[in-house]
Amino acid sequence: MANIKGSDLLVKVLVDWGVKNVYGLPGDSIDTTIDALRRQKEKIKFIQVRHEEVAALAAAADAKYTDKLGVCLSIGGPGAIHMLNGLYDAKMDHVPVLALLGQVTSKSLNEGYFQEVNTPKLFDDVAVFNRTITSVDNLAEVVDQAVRSAYENKGVAVLTIPDDIPDQTLKTPYNSSAKAFSLAKPSLDQTQLKQAADLIQQADKPVVLLGVGAKDAGAEIKKFVETNKIPFIETLPAKGIIADDHPNSLGNVGKLGTKPAYEAMKSADLLLLLGTNYPYRPYLPNKGQAKCIQVDVKAENLGKRYAVDVAIQGDVAKTIAALNQQGKLRESNNFLAACQKNMANWNKWMAAKRKLATTPASPESMVAYIDETAPDDLMYSIDVGTSTSWSARFLHVKETQKFAISAWLGTMGCGLPGAIAAQVAYPDRRALTLNGDGAFAMVMQDFVTAVKYKLPIICVVINNQKLAFIEYEQQSAGQLNYQIDLADMDYAKFAEACGGVGITVKSNEEFKQALDKAYQITDKPILINAYVKDNAPLPGKIVMDEAKGYMKFGQEYLENYWKIPELPPFKDILRQFF
Repeated sequence: MANIKGSDLLVKVLVDWGVKNVYGLPGDSIDTTIDALRRQKEKIKFIQVRHEEVAALAAAADAKYTDKLGVCLSIGGPGAIHMLNGLYDAKMDHVPVLALLGQVTSKSLNEGYFQEVNTPKLFDDVAVFNRTITSVDNLAEVVDQAVRSAYENKGVAVLTIPDDIPDQTLKTPYNSSAKAFSLAKPSLDQTQLKQAADLIQQADKPVVLLGVGAKDAGAEIKKFVETNKIPFIETLPAKGIIADDHPNSLGNVGKLGTKPAYEAMKSADLLLLLGTNYPYRPYLPNKGQAKCIQVDVKAENLGKRYAVDVAIQGDVAKTIAALNQQGKLRESNNFLAACQKNMANWNKWMAAKRKLATTPASPESMVAYIDETAPDDLMYSIDVGTSTSWSARFLHVKETQKFAISAWLGTMGCGLPGAIAAQVAYPDRRALTLNGDGAFAMVMQDFVTAVKYKLPIICVVINNQKLAFIEYEQQSAGQLNYQIDLADMDYAKFAEACGGVGITVKSNEEFKQALDKAYQITDKPILINAYVKDNAPLPGKIVMDEAKGYMKFGQEYLENYWKIPELPPFKDILRQFF
């Protein structure tokens, strides 16, 4: 039998696991693997980016959109270091990613060679599987193990590969475990199901909070809340598991959430946590206020945020399906009706914001128009900052659409890489990314990557020449604003310089025309540089600490500048505080 290069076996394992795309940059210490990808380019597409951070963020986003392994690679040393931010995003959002890192040749290891970095030590915290390949004999086997570990632990697997090893040959082929692999799910405990059903029957004011762990359970949860007349709230990364416009939906909860969601939480006598490890305890029911049922596949999450009365380690879809089989568990719709009345009032407030027609443009109205015109299969990639706030409040994501953010790490610059990954993974759909000018500037060089691969992503830049979310954070903490202003630049001209389409808009009407035009372009990316008013995305419910912070900020501003600061409309502050 002919000798087989280790690099070819590595790529064969990835093919066996169904990997379609690899994001990264070629370079000396990873070029042997790159060469194998070249030989298999009909089976795996290599997406060349302009910065390794983008490669890792794109791989993480790929996993979020597809529920499959995302893969990125880079040289060792500086390239590997660049990848850490994107890999931490994957770690903290619990998605499977494989990072292939180059390294100096085996004979040069531990000699302080050019670009030699101790990557196993550097990546120890981010990785659920972290190995250095030492022999071609087990290269394919370790890659196989790494993929299994990434799936099983929903995290990052890191392989450091000295570049000479994949170039070596062996005669024995390797058959991966991909076809035989499946994740076992805990069986249901009938006693716990009975306990959960009893609590639901006894509850007067139950609330469901669902997270990304309920991603495959949308249909069952929808049937459950409809049958039992229960309002539900989604965490932001779970947006769209059940359509945002469902009559039982109270939107999101927290700083970016709705006032009705906050008030429902503070009234609830039963909290059902379904596939979520929601960290913001002040927005949950007060301690001791409510009974709690929690369903999660990870035992370590049970009871972590709120005292649990029934802790079910198991699959959310199977658990809720089993509860649905018991039929209607409660009759009263009094609490749901009260929540729906609250939500109707909230939607009236928001309706006025959605219709703003200003110059510069109002971000509320812009995002509302994105929502109103979005194709049923649109893929949203939302960056971190005020763009997150406007998306949470004004996008009504459908079950047929996809929505991804950097939820737990909250890293600025995730929007563009996410849109690239979405468009590569689903070429027959459209991807739209919403970014602040501060976030977009962190990764803007990779707009040219979208041009290179003819990806028709729509990139909306909310341009207010400042770090607006930081502005409001400083104010709510009672601090005077400092170093939040950004120098302006013409992002539309930048897009054109890259070979894409750039459109600058300065009013809501111009934005609508630009977005309509963007959907007609299908062979290159489009960037809409939207100059906007500096509107404050107030929390759905202003809590006392935030109110005190704003009062302190106003006093400090008056004392330093001898004038009253420009604040959001007083009526908005009043209705979202009281």
